[in-house]
Formats: sequence, structure tokens, C-alpha cells
Amino acid sequence: MCIEPVSTRSRKARPLMKIGIIGAGNIGGNLTQRLSALGHDVSVANSRGPQTLKELADETGATPVTVEEAARGAEVVVITIPVKAVPGLPSGILDGAADGVAVIDTNNYYPQQRDGRIAEIEDEGLTESRWTERRIGHPVIKAFNGTYAQDILDRPLAAGDPDRVALPVAGDDEAAKAKVRALIDELGFDTVDTGGIDDSWRQQPDTPVYGLRADVEAVTKALAEASPERPAAFRG
Repeated sequence: MCIEPVSTRSRKARPLMKIGIIGAGNIGGNLTQRLSALGHDVSVANSRGPQTLKELADETGATPVTVEEAARGAEVVVITIPVKAVPGLPSGILDGAADGVAVIDTNNYYPQQRDGRIAEIEDEGLTESRWTERRIGHPVIKAFNGTYAQDILDRPLAAGDPDRVALPVAGDDEAAKAKVRALIDELGFDTVDTGGIDDSWRQQPDTPVYGLRADVEAVTKALAEASPERPAAFRG
């Protein structure tokens, strides 16, 4: 396992980006708020249509769009919908995205509570995010899946603050992962590189790092203590 922390580093001015967010629940809505406040050009979509996002758009300045439009021109796309809804995303949803688009997957597999049993995850041993990659036909970066949504609003801190929370991040595309880690730093959190998507079981539900509010050192330790065996509560 290669776990590489990023903690106290000087922030450099970063270019503003076009960001598409698919899913306007707690995580998606709060990311919409924070990323818009940072000056990024944010488009947000949900399954019910842009007319249902007027209040969020008025509060944040984000642009409500259809799911089909969310990734157009985007340098970062956030997919933050239930796992069971991923196969229903439009075919070619990322076709209009910017070259080198980084796709963030915030999802978790809850077979008993919500998603039903998915054989590829349970029988083939695919990580949740590898399964998502196969559905959308594009590499993903797994992040925010164990983060309390309210923390996105309440817990940002400047780099170097001893109370700054670190988030685990996994992915195979190193350039995309670097882009996502930089964005998370801008949001006010440190990151720890969990490794590739096949290693992302270390941050799935019921692992030591899931829901952990801690610094780089503690998050790194929790990742190392994870077991690849899927707990019974998260099997269908």
C-alpha cells in the first residue's frame, strides 16, 4: 500500500474551474455552496430536473442544469448519487467534458439499506468505485464518501492548522487525483492518498477511516488498519 499524505503546504493561487455536480443531496448541495463561494463556475443537476434546484441556485449562484448537461466543458465532475442510480446515468454523460476531466465518486454501497445486492461488488470483489468506473466508462477518484456533509461547510481550516481534518482520496489517474487533492486543499482539508481504486476498500463504509474526523497522521493509521473483508452489515 502506498499512502502519501499532504498536509501543511503553502497555498498557491489556483485557476478557477468549471465544475459539474450530479446530485444535489447533502454532499452535492454543500459542495455546490462551497465551490461556488470559492469562485468556481458550478453547474448542478439532479434526477428531478433543474426547475427543482432554483432555491439552491439562488443561494449559491450555481447554474441548475439537466443531468445530460452537467459535465459539458467541466474540468471536474462530481457524481454524488445513490449507487443504485449510477446505471441510470445517460450514456456518454462525460462526452462533452473538458480534456483530462477528473471525476469524483462520493458514493457508498449500502445493499441492505438502499441499493440492493450488486453481484459484481460482492461476488467478484470489485470495489464500489471500480464498479462505478465500469458503469460510466471513465476513471474516477474516490473522495468525500466518508465525510459528514455538514463538515464541508463547518470544518474548513487553513493549511497548517493543527485541527485541520484530512480526507482519504483514491484513484488510478495520478493527474486527476492531484487535481482533486488540490481542490480539497482549497476547500480547507488535508488529504491522504489511499492508492489506486482497487485499494479504495480502505475507505469504504465500516472501515476505521469511514467518518473519522482526524489529521493526516490518524487518517494514515486508520487506512493501514483497514480489512479488505466486507462487513456483514454491508453485504446483501
